[in-house]
Amino acid sequence: MTYQIIVRASVELDLLQAQQWYDSKQDHLGAQFRTAFGDIAAVLRESPLIYPVVYRDVRRAVMSRFPYLIYFIVRGQVVEVAACLHGSRDPELFKSELGAK
Repeated sequence: MTYQIIVRASVELDLLQAQQWYDSKQDHLGAQFRTAFGDIAAVLRESPLIYPVVYRDVRRAVMSRFPYLIYFIVRGQVVEVAACLHGSRDPELFKSELGAK
């Protein structure tokens, strides 16, 4: 089964800001960050249930090269990416992101 991925606008903004920050540190590093996110999204399309539930029905994926955590919810055949947070941030912060759509 293939799942549809929906990325909240707030997550898109967070991704863009992180990409810009990485680009400011090293040329093309931001593109590598987006590729790493795309790699996670590809896995979410095929098998999102492999990731652990961390709160209610929220699951978490960890980006491999970058210290970011991807929080998402699976509803039927839809995966909604609800938050993308740097690993150093308060892990409880994603709960506030769940209310903001």
